[in-house]
Amino acid sequence: MRRKRDKNKIGKYLLLIIGIIVILEITLFIISKSINIEKKNTENITNNSVIFNHFKNFKTSENGTIVRIKLPAVDSKGNGVSTILTVEAIPGSGRTLVDIESLLFWADTQQSIRMARLVADKYTNESIENYDLIYSIEANASIIGGPSAGAALTLATIFALNHQKPRDDVMITGTINHDGTIGPVSSIMEKAKASKEAGAKKFLVPLLQSRDVVYETKKHCQKFGFSEFCYEETIPKQIDVSKEAGIEVIEVSSIEEALKYFKD
Repeated sequence: MRRKRDKNKIGKYLLLIIGIIVILEITLFIISKSINIEKKNTENITNNSVIFNHFKNFKTSENGTIVRIKLPAVDSKGNGVSTILTVEAIPGSGRTLVDIESLLFWADTQQSIRMARLVADKYTNESIENYDLIYSIEANASIIGGPSAGAALTLATIFALNHQKPRDDVMITGTINHDGTIGPVSSIMEKAKASKEAGAKKFLVPLLQSRDVVYETKKHCQKFGFSEFCYEETIPKQIDVSKEAGIEVIEVSSIEEALKYFKD
């Protein structure tokens, strides 16, 4: 009887030990998975941070041409960011396709693409109706869409249709008009700093926008008898964008003028 009890105890101990081993193995498995996941996340972050280090802005073949240019923008918090605009021209029937992620895709962005096609047609060696154009924008943040990408969209379209490689050290901001002129935009300083961080040496802006105006808020107090009244004043200050952002800022009035800086 005693031997039977001893055997039961040994059996219980063995089951307990096996249970502990199983739990340890499961725990180690979960930990190893967590480490791998964290490693992958770290790799993703690293890849995002060096997105422009592996930037290839041109590829052409009998199946079509792909052109990529760096595009300055502003995120939903008002910060300057750099994105990549890609235009692919493939033999087709004149269709326009859009594949844009992380973009607040407004109607004015669609209008910018339509205008870009219209203007680009005047500067190409090919008939635009013989090609399908695919537009895409890659970004790591929520980008405010709008007309300010018009000039960049037009330039990328021209290079794609002409099967030419653009420079990758020049960036531009500006709206596009039907006659090819470039119109004014906002957030010049933020975009200039983003262009500098993306590795650009030249930043093209619309006429009269190489200087920007910032507004400083200062507290002012006045005494009235034995009382003092204080209030805030908003004071405008003009700044040189080139000096402030540390990048050469060049004013351009038209796509034709901008093309000279983008030609490799």
